Amino acid sequence: MPTTPATGPTVSPSPGRFGLGTAAVGRPGYITLGRDLDLPAERTVAALRERTHGLLDAAYAAGVRYFDAARSYGRAEEFVGEWLAAHPAADDVLVGSKWGYTYTADWRTSGVPVHEVKEHSVAVFDRQLAETRALLGDRLNVYLVHSVTPDSPALTDPALHERLAALTDQGVRVGLSTSGPAQAEAIRAALAVTVAGRPVFAAVQSTWNVLEPSAGPALAEAHAAGWFVVVKEGMANGRLADRNAADALRTLAAGTGASCDALALAAAAAQPWADVVLSGAATTGQLASNLTAPALDPDRLAALAGLAEPAEAYWRTRAALPWA
Repeated sequence: MPTTPATGPTVSPSPGRFGLGTAAVGRPGYITLGRDLDLPAERTVAALRERTHGLLDAAYAAGVRYFDAARSYGRAEEFVGEWLAAHPAADDVLVGSKWGYTYTADWRTSGVPVHEVKEHSVAVFDRQLAETRALLGDRLNVYLVHSVTPDSPALTDPALHERLAALTDQGVRVGLSTSGPAQAEAIRAALAVTVAGRPVFAAVQSTWNVLEPSAGPALAEAHAAGWFVVVKEGMANGRLADRNAADALRTLAAGTGASCDALALAAAAAQPWADVVLSGAATTGQLASNLTAPALDPDRLAALAGLAEPAEAYWRTRAALPWA
């Protein structure tokens, strides 16, 4: 499992520190700002399969070795599994996925009251693990409970913990993803969960970006405990892209000669506890821009701290983003 050198934020990350997330291309609807400009006009299964495979090709060629999917990302696991089958030499790729949300939009973007339904039960785990295995086989390396909050039964259900421990014994790194203003509380609660004296969780994927850095101290604790730490939503669902960025970020980017997205992802990758930072690119051009982040001077990132918002305010804004 990749690790981050514990040498502080002056370490310049390599492309291998970045991963490719497939939330934006595995299904026709998502909440990234400006996504309607990035995807094919006809978001058919075939069109998004082709787009996903092209992104995986470009990411692998650039040195990216972590691919992220989820049961609720439409056909993302299917697309990733197909790509892996077509690239048997790519056995150095680590694949992470998530269970706990069921995709309910039926490949639609409009007229859908609920796009995904969350349930962290043993029954859902059993069903979705079988579905994931059918698509990814033995290439599943990391399996996360999707979007754990402090009130999730994933933190308190002994029967589920036994299931997760059994999956660990099969060689899969078990963990959780987090969302919401209480991410730190959920991470710290998960650190305390054990079965027969053994920790249940050993990986976490959390939102961290220059607008919402509140989970940072808890993620540092998880990293110190030996967990694999993945940063998601480093672009704040498109709010930190060039076309949507606030004037303050644009000014900082202009001073470095970098794009806003590269600056935002460089800030995430500069965190000493971050093992992998996900790109959620929907085009190969976006991916190429995202991956220029390693070339940035980490010492110039300190000014980004001033962009942080109160966590509650950030998550209210995110909840209001439209599916498109």
